[in-house]
Amino acid sequence: MIKALHGISTHYCNVMTEARIASETGFDGIEFLSHKVLRYLDNGGTTAALRKQVERYGLKAACLNALMHIERHEGKEKEEMLAEALRLTQIAAELDCPTIQILALTGIDHMQQPRIMDIMTENSSAIADIGLKYGVRYQIEVIAYTQFNSLNQALEVIERVGKPNVGLVIDFWHLYATGLSQPEDVAALDPSLIFGVHFCDGRRPAKGEAWEETVLRAYMPGQGEIDIQAWTDAVKATGYDGSWSAELFSPECWEKDHYVLAKEVIENMTSYTG
Repeated sequence: MIKALHGISTHYCNVMTEARIASETGFDGIEFLSHKVLRYLDNGGTTAALRKQVERYGLKAACLNALMHIERHEGKEKEEMLAEALRLTQIAAELDCPTIQILALTGIDHMQQPRIMDIMTENSSAIADIGLKYGVRYQIEVIAYTQFNSLNQALEVIERVGKPNVGLVIDFWHLYATGLSQPEDVAALDPSLIFGVHFCDGRRPAKGEAWEETVLRAYMPGQGEIDIQAWTDAVKATGYDGSWSAELFSPECWEKDHYVLAKEVIENMTSYTG
């Protein structure tokens, strides 16, 4: 198991500092937020220096999170999406980071399911072709408040794409929040399809409540509605032994000292995962 510090947990921290904090608090790796990495590079940083920092602290760059809005499927918008995919893939390769997260948001929610699935398959396949050239793979995250939000949809896209560098991330909150998946569904998965785990808690929105992640997910694991141990045990039951990313989506916690917060996050995750 690789215990990775998710960049959202230390939301306001820059990437160079995150590497040091991750090491000093006992993590094995980091799931970098792509916008932080891009900000670092756009302001004079280099992938070589960041990789050196990661390696200096004995860490692994576990994942680059994320290529957003992969539902962009027409004209210039699709060209821009694929250009973003290429840039992030090149960055991941230079960082020796094996995985990029990809996800769709609400841009195609108005469409019928067959069309949604066709777009997701076509775009995921095009992204996968880029990764095959660079030795990079992609984990699909289904987003609870979109029309591409179920484990079964992700699995269907993976099967239809049929390329070894497309898999999925098991995000406890997104899978729980829809009510469409249970821990036993995860336990039945082929572990080769799991590229990452997002270890997190939260709750479903009340009737009429907005899908606001900074509200619904603002819980340390064990404080929300999710049976964290059941989901943890389900992933372990598959035999998966890759990256587990500690994802804390809490504006209140983001205001803490980043070192103190990272320490709390890994101690919490370790209490469930061992």
